[in-house]
Amino acid sequence: MGIKGIETVIETLKKGNENFTELEKNHGDISNFVRTTTSRDGQKPDAVIVTCSDSRVPPEHVFSAGIGELFVIRTAGNVIGDFELGSIEYAVGHLGVRVVIVLGHNHCGAVSAAMSGHGEGHIQSIIDEIKPALKEEADVSICERLNIENSMNRILSSKLVNELVEAESVKVFGAKYDISTGKVDFF
Repeated sequence: MGIKGIETVIETLKKGNENFTELEKNHGDISNFVRTTTSRDGQKPDAVIVTCSDSRVPPEHVFSAGIGELFVIRTAGNVIGDFELGSIEYAVGHLGVRVVIVLGHNHCGAVSAAMSGHGEGHIQSIIDEIKPALKEEADVSICERLNIENSMNRILSSKLVNELVEAESVKVFGAKYDISTGKVDFF
């Protein structure tokens, strides 16, 4: 934990994902020592992971991470609203996180709902956030990527995040998780 270089963080996440796809258990440190240390000294996560609420997308497991390593924000369709953006600003502005990843996935129900345009109640607000980014695209895989890029653009609309990106002290990545293989592809 602590502030690591951007490339080091990405390599650690890639290696963690490789471990996830090959092993049967998450080897992230969840020990009493880490719980006690982070309780006493505070958190120092290496990356912000903005991902879907889908139960098949467990980011700490996907990246073989332990307590205190990831600052995770989950919403259906990995959409970014004011609360999520404020959480990201807290992580990069106060915790010193240098890597922000929007982790979408295949078979995303929120993207499928946005493609069909149908939602009820507050679900409609998620669809309303995703649908404009999809335009008239009919390929679900392309739509999933467009949704990830839309969330990345929303993150970059933050003045604080944008300034840190321009100063090369923060980098925003997109990534897509395959729920059947467990593999994450970064872009």
